[in-house]
This record gives sequence, structure tokens and C-alpha cells, in this order.
Amino acid sequence: MKSFPKPLSSKEEKEYLKQCQEGSQEARGILIERNMRLVAHIAKKYSNTDNDMEDLISIGSIGLIKAIDSFDIEKEIRLATYASRCIDNELLMLMRSSKKQSREVYLYDPIGTDKEGSTIDLLDILESDEEDVVEQLDLTEKVKRLYELLDSQLTKREREIIYLRYGLNKGEEITQKEIGERLGISRSYVSRIEKKALLKLREGMDCST
Repeated sequence: MKSFPKPLSSKEEKEYLKQCQEGSQEARGILIERNMRLVAHIAKKYSNTDNDMEDLISIGSIGLIKAIDSFDIEKEIRLATYASRCIDNELLMLMRSSKKQSREVYLYDPIGTDKEGSTIDLLDILESDEEDVVEQLDLTEKVKRLYELLDSQLTKREREIIYLRYGLNKGEEITQKEIGERLGISRSYVSRIEKKALLKLREGMDCST
């Protein structure tokens, strides 16, 4: 990660904030630039997610800009104190959005249909207890088929990643990066294996209907 310039002194900060609120774009740019170190520091808290550090810093900088534009110079606090909350809020929104998108991309992919022609996706399996799944999938047939496919169609590594990723057998869902660290492979490689495994499961479920 690239290095960032040192923060402004309290005196410098007050002067640039005053100029910024008077409409100086140059002062605004300096405030942004000299507070990027703070953005990077806060972004590190989220470095164990599936997001690249550069993306985290980019999103965090949006929070910084919002803080600079809305900061009240009459308050007896440093800009960094106020900006920290704004930066953190932007990153938290990214985390929530990423988690939702990830579940939409993978868990809502169809893996088959029931006897009435209704589409069944992996989320139907993962978010229901066994009794509910049995009712939805005609007395265990689809559930049984899914787990047969997990054992027969997936490689040992594919199966391990699917179980870890989606918390099967009452485990806890973990991120691709966490899986990569546990298995000693890259996050992108985990993603490729996961997509390939889900495709195998979908194809297997389609063939069984």
C-alpha cells in the first residue's frame, strides 16, 4: 500500500477548514490528501474481508469527503475525530452491501425444481431446518439428492469450501478470504473453486428432475 502524507497540525487544519468553508477547492483538496492516512488506518480493520485494500480506501475516502464537507469548525474537536465516524460508516455500509450481494449471487442461483415446477435454490436448503426442507422438497428427495451430489460430484477441496462457505452441518459461514487463509490458497482461487462447485451442484440437480 502506498504511503500517505503526514496529517496537518491543529493550526494548519483550522486554517484549511476555514478556507474550505469559504469555498476554496484547493484547501478542500489538501484536507482530503492530508487525511488519507486516517482512511487507510481505519480501512485496515476491514482487511480480513473479501474486499481489496484499495477498494476499502476508495470507499473510506468518500466518508472522509463527507466529513470535510459537513464539519462544523465551531465545534471543539479535531476533524479526525469526526471523520473517523464518517469513514467507518461508509465502510460498514460497504460490508453490509457486499454480504447481501454475495448471498444474492451464490445462494439464489437455482439448483433445480420441485415436482410442481417451482425453482429451488441453495438458500432454500441452507436457511430451512430439516423438517421444513422435507415439506418443501417432497419428503427428503431434494435434500437427499443435494448431499449425494456434495459427496459424489465434488472434489474433496470443493466440498470443503462449500461446507465452510455456507456453514453446512450447522457450521458458521466464513468469507472466501478466511477460507483461503485456512487452506493456504488465494481468495480468488477460492472463488473459482466455489463457482465451479456450485455449477456442478446445479447441473446435478437439473439432471435428477
